[in-house]
Amino acid sequence: MEEIDHEGERLLQQKEEDDQGENHHGAVRISTQSSKVEGCQAYIAVSILCLVNLLNYVDRYTVAANLEEIQKSFKITNDNSAAGLIQTVFIIGYMITSPIFGFLGDRYSRKVIIAFGITAWSGLTLAGSFVPDDKFWLFILIRGAVGMGEASYVTIAGTIIGDLFVGNQRSRMLMVFYFAIPVGSGLGYIAGKGVATAFDDWRFALRFTPVFGIICVILIILILREPNRGQAETGNQAMSNTNYVTDLRALFKNPSYIFSSLGLTCQCWVVGALALWAVKTLEFAYTLQGLDNSSVSYVFGIVTCISGFVGVALGTSFAQYLRKFNPRADPLVCAFGMLSGAPFLFLGILVADQNVTVAWIFILFSETLLFLNWALIPDILLYILIPTRRATGNAVQMLMSHLLGDALSPWIVGFVSDRIRENMSAPSSIHDQYYSLVYALYIGGFITVLGGGAFLATSLYIEAAKKRVEDIVKSKNDASSALTSDNFVN
Repeated sequence: MEEIDHEGERLLQQKEEDDQGENHHGAVRISTQSSKVEGCQAYIAVSILCLVNLLNYVDRYTVAANLEEIQKSFKITNDNSAAGLIQTVFIIGYMITSPIFGFLGDRYSRKVIIAFGITAWSGLTLAGSFVPDDKFWLFILIRGAVGMGEASYVTIAGTIIGDLFVGNQRSRMLMVFYFAIPVGSGLGYIAGKGVATAFDDWRFALRFTPVFGIICVILIILILREPNRGQAETGNQAMSNTNYVTDLRALFKNPSYIFSSLGLTCQCWVVGALALWAVKTLEFAYTLQGLDNSSVSYVFGIVTCISGFVGVALGTSFAQYLRKFNPRADPLVCAFGMLSGAPFLFLGILVADQNVTVAWIFILFSETLLFLNWALIPDILLYILIPTRRATGNAVQMLMSHLLGDALSPWIVGFVSDRIRENMSAPSSIHDQYYSLVYALYIGGFITVLGGGAFLATSLYIEAAKKRVEDIVKSKNDASSALTSDNFVN
């Protein structure tokens, strides 16, 4: 009887689309329905995704850990603008392909897409380690292509977790998943610098992550089971999805989505700038005080790991507790993290040339507060968007946050630093190189405050958006008519 009901629903949906002339523009049925993924299988899936996410960020920040050596190798030591392009082009490649993978992730096998992406980024990372010293432009292009490969994974991995869990359990799984961002970033600095030092060549730092990448591909192909979209919320019933134009229109009518994306953009701006330039700035600070700067990458990596682990755990736990009293808890915690992290960031940069120990303490507090958000922002996205629109929503959010965030900030900081240094008395001196970077990094403090304001704005709309999705998912009516409505904002 259930099969007859589903078939009748499909025929009714097709008839409605024909009557409205929307055969190519209305709701489209997802044709595949797998068995339910639950219990140990669900936790195994999360474990594999966490491992890949960790590797993703280790790979990404290996370059930042060895920036000075890379600049020397490609003979761009005094050109911070060119050095900033390494991260900027990577993020550009990452962001321009995100919408494509978001579209595919809402409609086709996410497992296959992820396996393809990891294989591509592993191969390209390895290829980048063999670029000759006189081919900096080729190294830049390869890093951009690596970003494209990573986008295939990051865009859709979180949506799989969203399909496996709901409520506080989903929040906890996302917390574990997003531990990989700060921890992986920190390990990227530590392992990347360690491997480069061990082999006396920064290129070897790009040759160890591809090995683990292939291992991850094997685990995904042989072990990972992909759930149906919305499995945890719909009882494993396949849902209807809409065409891409309808998806985009719905996203941009959703204020919670827009403001939370703007908040993430500000966070990406600050983190992107710090990721590339903080180590080099602190190395200059050590040198000005007559200290050995060889350990800066390791210390920064350790500080990032600790602050990330503590920040993500505190942010998620604090938000879960506050939800009992305030349904707007998630964006409010995000706003608190951004607004309170700004002064610590400013102070950490300010005192680095006078007392590096105090600077490290301020940086630890600043990063901890900024990392309160990492698991909360994707959790917000999952409950303000319907299951069949989440990969697209994540992709568009990534495009926005990277286009205006960490794709721009490394280059902007490098460019502003170069322009400031040109007007200083001794542009090639360590003193002027340090202070030009410090002044450029101050921009991040103001961007952080803007991000806090965006999350406060998110809190004004979050309740209505969440309730709308819950009503749609629980509805016994044909979802296609609601999904194609111009008034649907989720």
